[in-house]
Amino acid sequence: MMNIENGPVDVVRLAARGDGVTADKRFIAGAVPGDRVGPDGDIVPGPNHVAPACRHYGTCGGCQMQHVADAMLTQFASERVLEPLVRLGIVPQAVMPVHLSPPGARRRVAMRATRTNGDVRLGFNAQGAHSLVDMAECPVMHPLLFALVEPLRTLLGPHLAERSAIGITMTLTDSGVDLLLANLQANSLPVIEGLSRFAEDHRLARLSLEGPMGVETLIARADPVVMMGGVSVTLPPAAFLQATADGEAALVAAVSGIVGQARTVADLFAGSGTFALPLSRSASVVAADAAGPAIRALEQAAKRAGRRVVAEHRDLFRKPFSEAELAGFDAVVIDPPRAGAIAQTEQIAMSKVPVVAAVSCNPSTFARDAERLVAGGYVLHRIWPIAQFRWSTHVELVAEFRR
Repeated sequence: MMNIENGPVDVVRLAARGDGVTADKRFIAGAVPGDRVGPDGDIVPGPNHVAPACRHYGTCGGCQMQHVADAMLTQFASERVLEPLVRLGIVPQAVMPVHLSPPGARRRVAMRATRTNGDVRLGFNAQGAHSLVDMAECPVMHPLLFALVEPLRTLLGPHLAERSAIGITMTLTDSGVDLLLANLQANSLPVIEGLSRFAEDHRLARLSLEGPMGVETLIARADPVVMMGGVSVTLPPAAFLQATADGEAALVAAVSGIVGQARTVADLFAGSGTFALPLSRSASVVAADAAGPAIRALEQAAKRAGRRVVAEHRDLFRKPFSEAELAGFDAVVIDPPRAGAIAQTEQIAMSKVPVVAAVSCNPSTFARDAERLVAGGYVLHRIWPIAQFRWSTHVELVAEFRR
């Protein structure tokens, strides 16, 4: 391989944060395996280097990898999931094909609106900075969400003082957009009327405000519902929802395939029922989560549909399901937040549950928890990399453990 002093050097892999790594172990932003880096640092694009899809690429912090071809994005997702496991000596028996979400599929986004030097800016944070990228396009967002960007700029402008900010969370539901605005004072009739007109004009399902006292629904034109396993679930304000519908479907398909014909299932960190409701078609499910509004939404949806789901409001970090409590289940589904679930994983590792479907949004903490399961006698059979945050370094996964 050529030395940088003599000529171009090949880019041989992608690092965890999306930088290209050269054969002489230098990290080059914007480089892709197959590229070459010249003596002056210029990148000579290779076959895996494509034109970015968005004018904000390179400044917006939302997408780090728009210059990477799809084949390399799927390879990155697979390697990102496997590398932390390999370092611990854990190798799955099979790696399933990567699911990569298409452009325009993101159904939930969190942005900010600010006023700086008199100008209203609305968008995502800049890469590696606290400044805001003023959004003119976004190939990641669902078109129905992006259609609200300019109307929101007009709506929020009069409420923004210099250097103030309003948080914006939009969730696309089956009945319309669920909009949550943070740090917006609606304490006068003209403001309330203006927000009501906005909700009506843009056919929002719900408009809520978040302030020091929590979240308050201001306008509810329709219940913001999503279908989970054939059951209509009314989402509470600010509820967690998988970023894309196709990504959720990929996760559910993998989990359902692992659980198979199990008759009794524990769904831990269940949220509003992403896995509990599909599995309840054929199994009795005990679903637990510390998020009270989410677990109540699941409980109400299951009751309306006549599904066999027992919902429990429970902090699984402080009070995990014990080895004894897990004894009666044929399968466990666990989907913790990014920090993983050390305490709950230790109890599962001591249990006799025959199969575990582990879902994770953090390959590093997953590897740590997987090490405990393997030490407890489980074998990692299959793993599914899920790249629903397209053009991002964020990768999710589903894993199958069996005794």
